Amino acid sequence: MITNGSADGHVFHVVVLGASGGPREDTATGMLVRSTATDWARGSVVAVDAGTLLSAIIRILETDSPSELDTDSSHARTHLHGQRRVVSSGPFAGLELPFVSAEANAAYIFRDILAAVLITHPHLDHVSGLAMNTPAVEAQSGPKTVAALPSTIAALKNHLFNDITWPNLSDEDGGAGLITYQRLVDGGNQRLGRGPAKGYVRACDGLMIKCLGVSHGRCRQRYNPETEKHHRAESTVFMTDPVLFPSRRVSIDASSLRSYSPSTQAQQLSLSTNGKDSSTYATVESSAFFIRDDLTGAEIIIFGDIEPDSISLEPRNERVWEAAAPKINDGCLRAIFIECSYTDAVEDNALYGHLCPRHLIAELEVLAGKVLDSQKPHKGDSRKRKRASSFTGLPAPAAPAAAEQSNAPLSPKSKENKSPFAAPSAPKTRSATIADSATSRHNTRQSAERVEFSTAYAPQPQGKKHSHSTSSAAGVPDPMAMDTTTDSPTTAGPQTRYRTSIGGTTRPLPLQDLTVYIIHVKDTLTDDGPPRDQILAELRQLGEEAGLGCEFHAPLSGEGVFI
Repeated sequence: MITNGSADGHVFHVVVLGASGGPREDTATGMLVRSTATDWARGSVVAVDAGTLLSAIIRILETDSPSELDTDSSHARTHLHGQRRVVSSGPFAGLELPFVSAEANAAYIFRDILAAVLITHPHLDHVSGLAMNTPAVEAQSGPKTVAALPSTIAALKNHLFNDITWPNLSDEDGGAGLITYQRLVDGGNQRLGRGPAKGYVRACDGLMIKCLGVSHGRCRQRYNPETEKHHRAESTVFMTDPVLFPSRRVSIDASSLRSYSPSTQAQQLSLSTNGKDSSTYATVESSAFFIRDDLTGAEIIIFGDIEPDSISLEPRNERVWEAAAPKINDGCLRAIFIECSYTDAVEDNALYGHLCPRHLIAELEVLAGKVLDSQKPHKGDSRKRKRASSFTGLPAPAAPAAAEQSNAPLSPKSKENKSPFAAPSAPKTRSATIADSATSRHNTRQSAERVEFSTAYAPQPQGKKHSHSTSSAAGVPDPMAMDTTTDSPTTAGPQTRYRTSIGGTTRPLPLQDLTVYIIHVKDTLTDDGPPRDQILAELRQLGEEAGLGCEFHAPLSGEGVFI
């Protein structure tokens, strides 16, 4: 990982404004992303989430601004009248600043350099900075773009910029016009773009984006007889009667009352057979952004909050990995930014829609299996991809029993603790049966793919992980010179690297050229220190045992990363 360094030879520059998942509000999730080819031009940066924004930029500038920009001088808030000072160090190195004070220059970055804010999901630790900072847009010449999936935009309209929680600062429903909503198509707009860029839309100068929805846990919902819809149990359905709100017009997205639900999907799990108090669980929506460099075609993925498919009510990570695998083989996917909120000491029933090392490694194993699968040459018989049963010689896995449906990696106590989300032992409704069946099918399929990867390829744990440099280590055969006629990649992208295991056999490292950056680590606020180091240690050990080949890093708030 290169931090706060030179952009030479790198495509992306990511400034980590906040890498925490709480409970501290000053380091909540937020990142700035730019293409190094744009050289800090006007409108060349996007923010991905905005739990913290202006305050983090100010803090960085106060630390790394040129010595001439003395915030205590008598000219601290005076424009330099055409003179510009260049930041010489830190994440904003190379950026020309027109003002003296860190506050004024942060506002300049927010208004002029930042083109759009991409929101993965509408939880406060991802949007609070956006709400607080939006009034600063008044001094610029146009609204700030806020891009997200329609469900997230609906939540922002109905629950944040609604003239109750916060003024309606959008350009819809008669608002102030400081922000404009851009509703993205889940999976990309297939009518836009050509070739590898198909489905991507422009986010700023030099960057294209595509957004895929993922799941972030589940929440309880309750049936409201007035709307004949299910809503979150703690939510209030706002009424637009002017008699109730004579002085404040309420901004409501009336296109669909589903917006009051955090899920736009039909899958819901019934928890009660009582007709008077029918409750359900629905999926909490989140998303992942594929960000593509316009000049080189290189890409990174930045995830919002995400849960493992193996314990999800609505598993959706697999389609992200399916989209990512060929990009790894082509050599264009450079890095993934993904949450790992807890250490492995946390039980499954206390993850609340988040990841821990055992589940993140399991997800990356699915990605690795898809990478290896896509490298296999397709023969003339057009046979479908072999499942675990035919690939390993094992019998086809049977559908799990009701008490053992989850194939998730479990911590030691997980078998003893029943999840509070489990349905009671009452007769299931038809919707519950459908949901359970879908989850069972997915878990069986995902387990088969993981078995195929781990059984056929993963090495046994051993020693210290070797360096992933392009040159061979002393005494280790050059992996590029080995005979790989069976499973070698057929694309023009980088060849799959191999490691030498006990007995002289070789194993592929399918994610060799991928770097995984950990974000959204939840601080414990104890004398034991932050859990970041323990999470990294657990990930690196499990990744070594799984033979993935990827590197793990956990950037701190205020760091810059060149990719």
